Formats: sequence, structure tokens, C-alpha cells
Amino acid sequence: MLKRVRRHRRRPMSDINVVPYIDVMLVLLVIFMVTAPLITQGVKVNLPQAKASGIPSPTVESVIITVDQFGDYYIDIGEDKHQPATERIIAERVRTVLEYKPETPILVRADKEVPYEKVLWAMVAAQYAGATNVGLITAPPLRAAP
Repeated sequence: MLKRVRRHRRRPMSDINVVPYIDVMLVLLVIFMVTAPLITQGVKVNLPQAKASGIPSPTVESVIITVDQFGDYYIDIGEDKHQPATERIIAERVRTVLEYKPETPILVRADKEVPYEKVLWAMVAAQYAGATNVGLITAPPLRAAP
């Protein structure tokens, strides 16, 4: 007698095992959580010097906010141009100018010894007053003596 061999056919599995994918995602999440605080901290670098061409002079007179080497603010509009001004005074004067001439460029000029935070606060005061673009004025590079 011949035995019949039963062949069991396995049904195709229609499920995907996602456990390995979840493991990989959790490992990646942990890696990003650990490295994210390290990325936000700055690294001390010496920036390269470069020659840049100036922008064409605007057709409208611009407002210049100056930050001197002591961190005092000055704004070139108003009666007391040579008197130190606060961020509030800068914002009020810039707002007044922008109400009459919204296209007026707002520029910040700062001494190279001034902490970056002081320059930032000058820019924030101008933006608080409604300036959408605030530019920076830099000195041209020194020319070598012949």
C-alpha cells in the first residue's frame, strides 16, 4: 500500500513584523535626544575676512542706529542725535519714521568691541517698531600700505 504523502501548504503571511522598525526608531530617537543639546552650543571659530561690494545707496535716506564701544545707543534722527538713547527711544523714533515713510531702510552700525547682544537688542528695537528688514553697516577692509 502506498501511503499518501500529505503536503501541507503554508498560507502566505500577510502581517509585517514591525517590532524591529520600532526598535530602530527608538534608538534613533535616543541618539537625537542626546546630540541635540550638543549641537545648539557654539564652537569658537575665526571667521575669514572677505571683500564684499557695497549695496547701492538707497534713494530714500536711511535711519542709522549706532552702538559705540561702551554699548551706548545713538540714533541719527531727532533733536538729540549725539545723546545716548534707550531701546524704547529707538523704537519710538523708528516707528515714527516708518509711519511716514515705510520704505525707509534701518541700519545698525556697531563698534567691533561691542558684545553681540547689544547689536541684537538694537535690531530687536527696530523690528519691534515695525521694521521688516534691518541691515548692518560694516567698515571696508583696511588696505595694505604700498
